[in-house]
Amino acid sequence: MDLNTLYHRTIEAWADRVNAVGSDQWDEPTPCRDWTVRDLTNHVVGEDRWTTPLVNGSTVAEVGDRFDGDLVGDDPTRAALDAATEAAKAVADRLPDGGIVHLSYGEEQLAEYVHQLAADHLVHSWDLAAATGGDTRLDPHLVSEVASWFAPREELYRAGGAIGPRGVSHGGAQGDLLAAFGRDAEWGATHAALARFSSAFGHGDVDAIMALMTDDCIFEATGPAPDGVRHQGAVAVREVWVELFGQTRGAAFTEEESYAGGDRGVLRWRFDWIGDDGEGGHVRGADVLRFRDGKVCEKLSYVKG
Repeated sequence: MDLNTLYHRTIEAWADRVNAVGSDQWDEPTPCRDWTVRDLTNHVVGEDRWTTPLVNGSTVAEVGDRFDGDLVGDDPTRAALDAATEAAKAVADRLPDGGIVHLSYGEEQLAEYVHQLAADHLVHSWDLAAATGGDTRLDPHLVSEVASWFAPREELYRAGGAIGPRGVSHGGAQGDLLAAFGRDAEWGATHAALARFSSAFGHGDVDAIMALMTDDCIFEATGPAPDGVRHQGAVAVREVWVELFGQTRGAAFTEEESYAGGDRGVLRWRFDWIGDDGEGGHVRGADVLRFRDGKVCEKLSYVKG
């Protein structure tokens, strides 16, 4: 497959997934930690907006902060499609002549830069589909082309911090490629529910927390030792969160790590507060979670003693 065809088809894969995003899905979590669907789309739009000046010879300094901030506005779908169309035309016009581009890490061959763009669009099209319940099947020809290009570069990218630790493949060429880019190929409803739950705790939003728990939910607290206290039912559990966030000065949960599989999830966290003496304190712990129909039905909490 020639490089322009590869790039154009990955752009199409991205555009197909953007077109499928529902109007109520822009704030949904994605496999890209800390990015919502809107954030992910904004990232790719930024990449596409950068493409035209870079392939035409501009330096990073010359472009400056032109593409910083919110690039999707009130119509993320239209912004994404317009940016993708512009980028695809620029690459098609410039790629036959070859040459170099000026990237943040220095000069690079244009062909190498276009390979990078193709890989990013393909993997992010999967991210978007996984986040929105769309079609997560990637064209096997595109997967093969990107995988062959990326294989000798994977460790270099990881060492440079461009990608995270290797993900979980679950087998198959697509799963292997996603794992190489730090994804769990079976990221789905449980992962999304866990991300929402963690975010609600991070914001101390009791209403949001309870909206993500079942009516018959169970919460097992960390104390008193050794077994904690078991709270059952939404009313009882809600009272715990109201007291925790309402009476604890500076109460703040921060996610340190999370994992989901099947109907189970593990969330490792840090809880900070401010004491009566004005000094800060914290504990670190983990939740073992069980999900049912996209909500938490059981939360068993453990803390470092």
